[in-house]
Amino acid sequence: MRICVLPGDGIGPEVTRAALHVLEAASARFELSVELDERPFGGAAIDATGHPFPDATRADAVLLGAVGGPSWNEASVRPEQGLLALRSVLGCYANVRPARRYTRHTTSPLREELVAGLDLVIVRELIGGIYFGDRGLGDEAAYDTCNYSAFEIRRIVERACVLAGRRSGRVTSVDKANVLATSKLWRRVASEVAERHPGVTLEHQLVDSMAMLLVERPAAYDVIVTENLFGDVLSDLAAAVSGGIGLAPSASLADGGPGIFEPIHGSAPDIAGTGRANPTGAILSIALLLDELGQPTAARAIERAVTGVLDDGARTPDLGGTATTDEVASEVADALSISASIAI
Repeated sequence: MRICVLPGDGIGPEVTRAALHVLEAASARFELSVELDERPFGGAAIDATGHPFPDATRADAVLLGAVGGPSWNEASVRPEQGLLALRSVLGCYANVRPARRYTRHTTSPLREELVAGLDLVIVRELIGGIYFGDRGLGDEAAYDTCNYSAFEIRRIVERACVLAGRRSGRVTSVDKANVLATSKLWRRVASEVAERHPGVTLEHQLVDSMAMLLVERPAAYDVIVTENLFGDVLSDLAAAVSGGIGLAPSASLADGGPGIFEPIHGSAPDIAGTGRANPTGAILSIALLLDELGQPTAARAIERAVTGVLDDGARTPDLGGTATTDEVASEVADALSISASIAI
């Protein structure tokens, strides 16, 4: 497996280092052949080369840390431009964000009975919609254009239906069809796609109602599919409800070609270099990466090791512990090695 590593900015290099420590342990246990190619990205790449995008490289997957920070707030070239370009160039149109209870030690703002059994996935369309539409900014007015084609809607809903077929068979499509023309098209096409999947049940929700329902009864949902802007908002909400963004991984996938795997948190420059960053999202992104590259046994082992450590071992301050980023990673890596010894 050839993996392009883009540590990025802020806490990105720290959580990426932690994730690679766990990948090394998984590779040893499951005899995986892994080749790493590390490149600067985001603000780090701007400082090094003047451009946020890395040089071309061949890879089966991309492991990304985080991008951005106050150092580039007023720059004409922003780190986030590199991320948008990377997604677009690789054709990574499907952002898959699981929201699960990985540990009993969470910072969920909801009562325990509301989040018990929470295990949902948000499938967000990633390279269309308002983030990629025509825009303009003047002194007294501005505009952003949201465009979607039936093709773009069809392929993301198709991926959500296939995923749901491996889970409970329930898909919730989120739109704003009572107001937006793009959402009217979205709802019609989503219904057409779901009809071709007899084992899948589709329901529609307006985005404002969905936000309310994710707080009132998040465990009632399984696969949620939606457009770019709505998915950006709802996936962060789901992460907070499940226990905090430090726990949340993500995968951005294409139809063939490498995917991008990254924690959903930002670069958190205020804690960069302090050892307080939670590496769990990055480590669980390694599990998603291995799953996508045909190593589900290794992926499930990492998830079990993470849960065991967070329940009974090291935890970073955001989860009420005192452990450092590297200490959590070391315990997860050790848990993988110990379980291998027991299996032998």
